[in-house]
Amino acid sequence: MGKALVCQKAECECEHGNMPDKIISVSQHRQYVNDVEGEEKMIVSTMDIGQPFEKKTFGTCKLQPTPSGYKPCQPQITKWEDFYDKITLDNGGNPILENSKAVCPIAGVACISITFHGQKGEMTEQHKEEADPEVQSMLNPLASSTDAQETEVNHILNTTE
Repeated sequence: MGKALVCQKAECECEHGNMPDKIISVSQHRQYVNDVEGEEKMIVSTMDIGQPFEKKTFGTCKLQPTPSGYKPCQPQITKWEDFYDKITLDNGGNPILENSKAVCPIAGVACISITFHGQKGEMTEQHKEEADPEVQSMLNPLASSTDAQETEVNHILNTTE
């Protein structure tokens, strides 16, 4: 795959607008990504069409000029392009990737893109259990375990004698 899956609250922009917005999954399914509790990071899918945005606008639309400026953007996604077609979610849609684009009928082409996929790495108890203390002490000596610190101190003392 190579690209991150997009999840709820991912940041988006339209090339014809002047401000970003965050996407909200409006399709109903039960697949989450990078969310141990399965509460916040619902995967955005090709079924998230219409106005699946928090503010429902990208500011003003450069494609809709008026005598006093531009009309407000009112995005209306009609379809997604470059999604991950190897998986089908339980809502019948496919996951959106960080390089996917959405088509808005005002532009007639894919002009809405993802600027941040919305995932954040979170450390779980399993990560802590699988962490190599020696490697962790090298990466972050201030946060290393007591055993690793003692090993390091003993090593330093033995080499200086």
